[in-house]
Amino acid sequence: MKILVCISHVPDTTTKIQFDAEGKALNKAGVTFIVCPYDEFALSRAAELKEKQGANITILCVGKAEVDPTIRKAIAIVGDQAVRIDAEPLDAFFVAKQIAEYAKTQSFDLIMFGKESIDFNGSQVSGMVAELLDLPDISFATSIDINGNTATLTREIDGGKEEIVCDLPLVLSAQKGLAEWRIANVKGIMAARTKPIQVITPVDIPYYTQTIKLTQPPAKQGCIYLKPDETDKLVQILSEKGAL
Repeated sequence: MKILVCISHVPDTTTKIQFDAEGKALNKAGVTFIVCPYDEFALSRAAELKEKQGANITILCVGKAEVDPTIRKAIAIVGDQAVRIDAEPLDAFFVAKQIAEYAKTQSFDLIMFGKESIDFNGSQVSGMVAELLDLPDISFATSIDINGNTATLTREIDGGKEEIVCDLPLVLSAQKGLAEWRIANVKGIMAARTKPIQVITPVDIPYYTQTIKLTQPPAKQGCIYLKPDETDKLVQILSEKGAL
C-alpha cells in the first residue's frame, strides 16, 4: 500500500500573530513553525497502518526551502521519502493542483490531509485534490480501517457520526480522533536528519486569489459589572447597544 501524507508548515499555536508593514502576510520574525496539528493525526494514522499492514509513506509539502525543517519533523514520525514542491502556497487551488499533478505520476492508494491548516482554516485543498484526481473524498475522518482494497471510515456529521465503506484509492482529511499523536523517537529524529527531500519544480499555473489585507480582530472591550438590583441600568445599556 502506498500512502501520501500532505502537510502544512504553520506557525506554532502559541505564536503572537503580527503582520508585515503592508498587512498582506505574516511577520515571520521570531516565529516557530510546526507541522499543522491536524496533519499530525494523518501522520500518526499512517504510521499505524504501516506497522499493522505494511505501507510505503511519502511526505509532501508545498513551500520554499524554509519548510524543510518542518518536513523533517514529519519524517521523524513516519516517512520513507519526502517531497517538496518548490512554490509559495498562497492559493488553495494552486496548492491542490501541484499536489494532484505529483500524485498523477504515482499510484497512491490513500492520500491524507489534515482537515484544515490552522493559519488559513480553509478546508479546501483535500476536496480540490480529490476532484482533480477524480477520487472519492472523505472529509473530517475520525477513523479508517483497511481490508484489502476496501476502506471503512467514520466521519463527524452534524449531530452524529457517519460510517462509510469506500474502495481505494481515496482522499481523506483527518479530524481529531483519527489517531493519537505520536512523538518522534530518537531513531526517527536521527534518520530524518539525513533523509533526502526531493524538490520538484511546480506546475506553471497562476494564483487565482490574492490577499488584499490582513487585520487583527478588534481588541476585547472591558466588562461592565452590575449589581443584582441594577436591572434598569442593564436594560438601558442593552437598549443603547441595540440588543433590545
